[in-house]
Amino acid sequence: MSGVGEEERERLARAALTRVLEPGDAHGGRWLREHGPTELMRLLTEPDAPWQHPPGVGPERLAAYRARAAAADPLRDLERAAASGIRFVCPGSAEWPTQLDDLGDERPVGLWLRGRPNLRTWALGSVAVVGARACTPYGAHMAQTLAAGLAERGWVVVSGAAFGIDGAAHRGALASGGATAAVLACGVDVAYPRGHAGLLGRIAGQGLVLGELPPGSHPTRSRFVLRNRVIAALTRGTVVVEAALRSGSLVTARRAQRLGRFTMGVPGPATSGLSAGVHELLRGGAELVTDAAEVVELVGAIGDLAPERRGPALPRDLLERDTADVLEALPAAGTVTAAELARACGTGTDEVIGRLYELHSLGFVERQGDGWRLGRRKAEGATESATARRGGR
Repeated sequence: MSGVGEEERERLARAALTRVLEPGDAHGGRWLREHGPTELMRLLTEPDAPWQHPPGVGPERLAAYRARAAAADPLRDLERAAASGIRFVCPGSAEWPTQLDDLGDERPVGLWLRGRPNLRTWALGSVAVVGARACTPYGAHMAQTLAAGLAERGWVVVSGAAFGIDGAAHRGALASGGATAAVLACGVDVAYPRGHAGLLGRIAGQGLVLGELPPGSHPTRSRFVLRNRVIAALTRGTVVVEAALRSGSLVTARRAQRLGRFTMGVPGPATSGLSAGVHELLRGGAELVTDAAEVVELVGAIGDLAPERRGPALPRDLLERDTADVLEALPAAGTVTAAELARACGTGTDEVIGRLYELHSLGFVERQGDGWRLGRRKAEGATESATARRGGR
């Protein structure tokens, strides 16, 4: 590779290493940190390299690393990727999201991307929405509406493109014309699951599809689990919508907690096994959220507050305290004189008469001879409200 600059040599070496090291390989990450990508590839590919038995790796595993390194052809991978609209970004490049560095030696060697947006810019304002594959209609509805609300507020919705909650989250963001990114456990040119081929195409056209594995790579069970650490580290926070007690989405949430990210859960029925994992997460300190505004209040800037939750305002809520006291003193049935109300309220008769005429003009009370009673249309509501007020004192 004569004539190739050091930066390009490192990029080629990292592209090659995505075929050598499995995602989250802490041994490989330590070697990469100690030797750098170019030197590590030399140590793996040169038979006489003075590096036969690195700590923590036996001869058989080292032989497997060497075999993979010998077969790697980064120039071919990068050329084929570019022809398919795929690019490769690695640590130190302008598009690299530095929050992934929080993973330490488990940081990705590099990332393969499909889509036009800048990953670093998008990651700064992103939230993960994850959950059960076999979700309920309630879970799908919550994921879709939550993601749509986040996207409408300018946040990037990140998920794993799986069936269930992941797919609902991506669709919610896309339907609102917003931004979404899918983190895969396979090559970004591989449609997995196959049933989401169309969805992945829409995400790549409107957002980003990314992964650690080079083009053509297929998923394995361990790669799904290890993919979750990237979702957790890449985003400002993780929301779990439905998860059983052994759900992989809980791995994402707990990794987010360890990384100091916001961890949130959407509650469900106490009788649903698909909400049991979320409820355990909430008991363990995660934040309870029910809509996008509550998520943004946590992950957003100072002042991004969710609206205050209040019940419907009643006409009597607008009454001054002294007037409301007179209304409360009226019996549920029958009439009472102004003098009797004055004694009950501990105030003067003239003051009570003035309040009664105010209540009369608003339709709360009626006059009957020298007595007063609750208005027929207001009696039921006023009595219930009065009882609630007395109980709250």
